[in-house]
Amino acid sequence: MHPPPAPPPPAAPNWFRRASPARRVAMILGSVTLSVLLLCCAGSAIIGALVGEPEPARTGTAAEQAQQPIAAAPIQPSEEVPPQAASPVAEEPSSTPSPTSSLSPTPSRAAPSPVVRVTTETERAVVRYGERTVKDSSLAEGKRVVRKRGVNGVQTLTYEVTTTDGVRTARKLVKSSVTKQPVTQVVAVGTRKQSSCDPNYSGCVPIASDVDCAGGSGNGPAYVSGPIRVIGSDIYDLDRDGDGTACD
Repeated sequence: MHPPPAPPPPAAPNWFRRASPARRVAMILGSVTLSVLLLCCAGSAIIGALVGEPEPARTGTAAEQAQQPIAAAPIQPSEEVPPQAASPVAEEPSSTPSPTSSLSPTPSRAAPSPVVRVTTETERAVVRYGERTVKDSSLAEGKRVVRKRGVNGVQTLTYEVTTTDGVRTARKLVKSSVTKQPVTQVVAVGTRKQSSCDPNYSGCVPIASDVDCAGGSGNGPAYVSGPIRVIGSDIYDLDRDGDGTACD
């Protein structure tokens, strides 16, 4: 008796038949890989839930174990390490800098003493001359004439200057002396009263460009009534007869 013939395989979809052979192989391998991954993950989860035991710790090769951080291993008491190295790796580093850190500030040195210097400076100042007035009767009243010119003097000032680190901090006058005495200026002031009468006549003959006797034939511009005595020069020709009396 012959076994019944196997049913024919299901027909592939049209898009699969239209794909190239390389693409078909890639699609089949991808489907198989995805199925295996899903079966492994689901099986492991189901077995772990049923047994209730934790998964065994993974063991790595010697090279992988050598790459583990050294700080994670417990430190023997005999080893001399800084306090921050003995703390677990998971612990956050302290914000306080360690004494052996290269970034820790070095102790500040004592400030150097300031350099103080005391020197002297000399200056010269002008001493203004004074003025003295004298009365002079030979000069007309109010007229001023310099009889002796004044000269300024010189005063020498000595200062004590203090500098601290090259900066001036104090200045004090320690000596003052007049090294050149000033010369007083002398001014003469006139006191003589000015008169409107000509001094060549004893009467008051006005001072003008020309003077004639009043009532005469002269045309002035100034006139005088006589008699007038001539005591100097008859500059206006008032004494025509020359007897020393004019306008008589």
